[in-house]
Amino acid sequence: MTGLISLYWLIQTTADLAKDNDWLSRQELAVLEEKRFLKRRSDWRLGRWTAKRALAAYASGPDKNLSDFEIRAAGDGAPEVYVDGRKATISISISHSEGVGLCVLSGDTDALGCDLEKINARSESFLSDYFTAREIERVKACPAADRPLAATLTWCAKESALKTLREGLRRDTRSVEADVRLRDPGGGWNRFAVTCTKTSNVFDGWWRRMDDFVLTATVGGAADEPVELILA
Repeated sequence: MTGLISLYWLIQTTADLAKDNDWLSRQELAVLEEKRFLKRRSDWRLGRWTAKRALAAYASGPDKNLSDFEIRAAGDGAPEVYVDGRKATISISISHSEGVGLCVLSGDTDALGCDLEKINARSESFLSDYFTAREIERVKACPAADRPLAATLTWCAKESALKTLREGLRRDTRSVEADVRLRDPGGGWNRFAVTCTKTSNVFDGWWRRMDDFVLTATVGGAADEPVELILA
């Protein structure tokens, strides 16, 4: 026993996604029908699919019907897990980008956030609008070839922390400040920290690069390195 928060993660893509909707609950089908635009419907389905596959691997293995898991939006928009109609003591966070979905989950905390972004250059105006002065300084201190990764990683770290606060992008992104370093950018998980500039609370985080994407996970405590969930 380490006393640290245990985190688990799973990636899925649109190629993994079921073509039918039998894995959605009746309530989830109703939510899907309310989404008018194809991209929003596609992103929502991929996020729910990834989360349910992660839950099945974590909680009960592959024999559990995915429709028995239900992901409902809480009043603040954060996803909450229900199993057989009862709220579960499992926290999840979901993200997606360009046909790739990420779910991070834990049974140890209700303060959890994740983000997934494709690595892209960020403009000067983007940095000035969303990053703190210290974050901008750190990005610009990187070699030019590494700045797209540094900027994307900083953005991911901030967004996952805002999800941990259960506020997301409703809150000023400069109210949290990420301290990220480009250690082992092509390999496994690396630590980072995000500080709330209003309260000085520090959130523990992990990040990794996968191909052209950056993944982050942030919690309101100290966490072990995330463990990938294995699908049967």
